[in-house]
Amino acid sequence: MQKLQKGFTLVELLVVIGILAILTAVVLVAVNPGKQLIQARDTERKAEVNTVLSAVTALLADPNATGSLPAMSTCPTMSNIFADATGGVGDVDLSVVAPVYVAALPEDPTTGGAALGDTGYDICQSPTNNRFTVTAPGAEGGVAISVTR
Repeated sequence: MQKLQKGFTLVELLVVIGILAILTAVVLVAVNPGKQLIQARDTERKAEVNTVLSAVTALLADPNATGSLPAMSTCPTMSNIFADATGGVGDVDLSVVAPVYVAALPEDPTTGGAALGDTGYDICQSPTNNRFTVTAPGAEGGVAISVTR
């Protein structure tokens, strides 16, 4: 009498594992999680640059504002934005806009908060038309992130 064995052979299991490994590698190359993370951080930077500039604009437009913007660099020279008075010479303390015009000043996803109070964003004011420019110098996608109003 012969005994029937049910199951897979070692060769069949190894072939299936090899195919799964190849499919996994192809999917990882196609999805490229590193690039997706860079794009996500740059999207966050774009939103936060707009948030900072909107808060500055709201402060300037508010006739009942209790504070005023501190002196800052004139474009193209940029001043680092700080969320408190811990910045040095040439840095701008924009804590005057929080919490009235923005809940809290946003921080860059990778470089913000490296120094106490540092947001990781920069600001300058045009000497000719009083327009403000906020930039994200830590942008990773190869494209500068900057908004002027």
